[in-house]
Amino acid sequence: MNVQWYPGHMTRAKRQMQEDLKLIDLIIELVDARVPLSSRNPDIDRLGQNKARLILLNKADLADERQNEAWKEYFTKKGFHVVKVDSRNGGGMKAVQAMIQEACREKIERDRRRGIKNRPVRAMVAGIPNVGKSTFINTFAGKACAKTGNKPGVTRGKQWIRLNKNVELLDTPGILWPKFEDQKVGERLACIGSIKDDLLNMEELSLLLIEYLKSRYPGVLAKRYGVSEENSPLAVLEETAKARGCLKRGEELDYEKAAGVIFDDFRSGKIGRITLEWAEKEK
Repeated sequence: MNVQWYPGHMTRAKRQMQEDLKLIDLIIELVDARVPLSSRNPDIDRLGQNKARLILLNKADLADERQNEAWKEYFTKKGFHVVKVDSRNGGGMKAVQAMIQEACREKIERDRRRGIKNRPVRAMVAGIPNVGKSTFINTFAGKACAKTGNKPGVTRGKQWIRLNKNVELLDTPGILWPKFEDQKVGERLACIGSIKDDLLNMEELSLLLIEYLKSRYPGVLAKRYGVSEENSPLAVLEETAKARGCLKRGEELDYEKAAGVIFDDFRSGKIGRITLEWAEKEK
């Protein structure tokens, strides 16, 4: 399955981000805790080499907690500051405030030695589409100051948000990179909703997700849909369609609708806390 999506506005956004780097002290990079490596844009690493870095494992409430801890350790060993967050419900926000100060301690000390007082840390919030940047900003700020949406590509323009006297945030549009070298990356991003569903073959993608769940999280599909996991992914999809009444006219099974049910349940956490990319293999 070949997955690519790189609309023109992402090229402009990347150029703008390059320009904005000279204005900031810190890059706050949101990644999706279910796919922490696949949801990291390699361009952000290249652009932000000389900046303080903070990685937020967002949607940690939807991911396997053992893997959340493993990924936190993985990124910490790489030299990043790391916080697990649940932006929708406010989990981890106090820890983020403290970690911003910790990540920029050298800058704050430098300002103090120069007699500069109360200059806020200016942080760029970056990440791929649909990773939850705007939701994070709104929750962190305690008010709806950034546009949000559950579809990739809602944030298009640049906006500064002053949180308090200590921190200012620069919201940026979600950007992917022009070509996924590893198709597994594209498939994982498609599964979490970072690529528009209407560009994808959702039935084919659901078979990949079913295969993965059977392998890594045995029992979750049987528990949720009452299906036999001994069967092939296609048979599991068929059983799910029957169990959930996904029918076309004439009692024909609607596989596309059944695939939609599985993805809705996976993305909302109803199947369980699932991580599609395990840290052990990356160490």
